[in-house]
Amino acid sequence: MRFEEELIDLLPRLRRFARGLARDVSDADDLCQAAIERALKSRDQWQQGTRLDSWMYRITRNLWIDDRRAAGRRGVHEPIDDAVTQVAGDGAAGVEAGALRGDIDGAMARLPDDQREVVMLVLVEGYAYRETAEILEVPIGTVTSRLARGREMLMHLLGEAA
Repeated sequence: MRFEEELIDLLPRLRRFARGLARDVSDADDLCQAAIERALKSRDQWQQGTRLDSWMYRITRNLWIDDRRAAGRRGVHEPIDDAVTQVAGDGAAGVEAGALRGDIDGAMARLPDDQREVVMLVLVEGYAYRETAEILEVPIGTVTSRLARGREMLMHLLGEAA
């Protein structure tokens, strides 16, 4: 039962990571659900005493990569922009906060996939460089360079939005 409890506690972070990868709420929910399903089916492969969150991020990322490859074979699908389907909140502060969130989401969506993964894990989820390297199965120097390029590009993109 402990495994399931830890998995439930991890859901908000896992969903946020999936949304950062998928760039679409609906696709992120599907990705998160597929990752949970895979984890439950592969529960015996997780080693007690290791980090469940790292294992789940790796599963999520691998499923996302598989889905991207399959989408490349099927053709491109562009989701309807969330901003078009949402009604503005009450008051100027709500509208301004929504616009800023939209700017950041838009800038994140424009990052190359490899940079967006690292930015999500380090800056949003708070993982150390070494942990991020383990999750993504890349050298720590790769994490460092992707993060530097991702930060630089985010600053440039957010500067354009201002």
